[in-house]
Amino acid sequence: MKQEDIVIYACVIIGAGIGLLLDHPFPGVLVGLGVGYLIKYSFSKK
Repeated sequence: MKQEDIVIYACVIIGAGIGLLLDHPFPGVLVGLGVGYLIKYSFSKK
């Protein structure tokens, strides 16, 4: 597993947790996935 993938997985889990708090877990997962990819992209442009 690459270091960049861990960032994506962490964002997905955090998004799912926030989504569960708001009673909408699937949109939370999708938002977390999008944020994870944006963070991964920003780190890879060093």
